[in-house]
Amino acid sequence: MDDLYRDEILEHYRRPHNFGTLPAPDATYEGSNPLCGDRLTMMLGIGDSGTVEEVAFTGRGCAISQASASMLTDGIKGKRLDELARLGAQDVLDDLGIEISPARLKCALLSLETLQGALADRVAWHAPSDPR
Repeated sequence: MDDLYRDEILEHYRRPHNFGTLPAPDATYEGSNPLCGDRLTMMLGIGDSGTVEEVAFTGRGCAISQASASMLTDGIKGKRLDELARLGAQDVLDDLGIEISPARLKCALLSLETLQGALADRVAWHAPSDPR
């Protein structure tokens, strides 16, 4: 079963969904993992109803960080900000579907931390960001 998840991670790394920029984002944040050099910039277009209408990211890094960003951006499209407030680290790890070593945990959670930074002035986060 892990092989299926590994293949999906590699596919998201090779062909990331939502990779690019938005012309006029409502929220933007650049996150980084200084331990390994991974970087992400996330851009969100938020509608009047408080729904994520558009999302894009750019960045570079390992397969885990880039695949995590691709999967997370897929998952938040169309969601209301109050729904995102409950999104936590375990949700991201569950999407990845493989055991993440402590050394790679920051890589896996960089997308969530970047999303939280982008929405820090709009969302009061209810879920813990680190499951360990």
